[in-house]
Amino acid sequence: MPNRFVAPGRRERMSPTTPQTACFEAGIKFGSLYHQFAGTPVSPASSASLERAIEKSIENQPFCVDVDVYILDEKLRETLTEQSAEYTELTGRFMEVEMTIEYEGTTVDASMAMDGDYPLMELDRVVER
Repeated sequence: MPNRFVAPGRRERMSPTTPQTACFEAGIKFGSLYHQFAGTPVSPASSASLERAIEKSIENQPFCVDVDVYILDEKLRETLTEQSAEYTELTGRFMEVEMTIEYEGTTVDASMAMDGDYPLMELDRVVER
C-alpha cells in the first residue's frame, strides 16, 4: 500500500536522522519565537518582562530545554530618541536569542543574531550522545 504522506512522484518517505530531527526542532522553535513576537510593542521599561514571557512561551514546546532572550535595551533607546512614541516594535535587530533542544540523545545549541539587516538563526553545536 502506498504511503499516503509521500508526495506524488516521490518513491519513498525520508527518514531523517536523530540529529536532523533535533535541528529541525530548533528551526521550528525559532520560527515560532520570531513570528509570534515580532511586532510586539516594547520599550526599555518592558523589555525584561517581555524577555521572560518569550522564554517561557518557547520552553513550553516539546524538546526545548532552555531559551535565553536578550532584548538590546541600548538599541531600543537609540531608536526611541529618533521618534515621538515611547515604544517601538520588536524585531530581530533588538534581540539576541540562544536555545537548547534535546531530542533522543542529541543536543542542539542554536542562536539568533543580526547578520547585516537580517535576523540569522543558526546552529552553533550539535552533539550526539
